[in-house]
Formats: sequence, C-alpha cells, structure tokens
Amino acid sequence: QVQLVESGGGLVQAGGSLRLSCATSNRAFGSYAMAWFRQCPGKEREFVAAISADTSTTYYTESMKGRFTISRDNAKNTGYLQMNSLKPEDTAVYYCAAGYVLSRTSRYNFWGQGTQVTVSS
Repeated sequence: QVQLVESGGGLVQAGGSLRLSCATSNRAFGSYAMAWFRQCPGKEREFVAAISADTSTTYYTESMKGRFTISRDNAKNTGYLQMNSLKPEDTAVYYCAAGYVLSRTSRYNFWGQGTQVTVSS
C-alpha cells in the first residue's frame, strides 16, 4: 500500500504561483508512475499531468501545458506540481495518484486525500 499525502495548497491571487507536493514513506514510490488530478467545484475530477517513474515521459492536459509543471524526486519519495499564472478557474481540490501504468485516465492504484487550491480574482 502506498499512502500519499498532498500539501502546498492554499489561497493565492490570480497570476500567482503555488507548488504542490505529494509525499509518501513508501520506498517503492520510485517504481510507480504518478499523476495529478483536480476536481473543480461542481465538476467531475479531471486529469492535470502525469510523469513516468523514471521521469522520461510527461503528459499534460493541453490547457495547462506551459503553466503547470510536474516533477518528482524519487530519492525523497515526493512528487510535485508547480503551478504558475494561476487563474480563478484553477480553483479546485488537487489530488495526487500513483500506479503501475502511466495514464491520462484515473486508472491509478493509490490516491491522496487532496489539497485545496483557491485562486482569487
């Protein structure tokens, strides 16, 4: 079992930046693909970005590409989502996920509890 804990969410003004972290104590983290999803108020959960275990491959939702950057530090068992030029429509609960297969869908095996990001206009 891989327990994931997100942090770094909060309130930020439009145009600002936040860096989300996703940490685990499980040393197998480095063997899993990981991803970030978000759920905006009143909407279904949607894919944000994903990164392979060895960091060689990344996927992004087109609308967030260029503003968001996914990364990971396997030595620290931690993944990151750097979010720049934030917009009010980026307000959501952000979830990290890990799994055996790199995917843009929700087919990940392990999920965090989520962290709230609120962008004010």
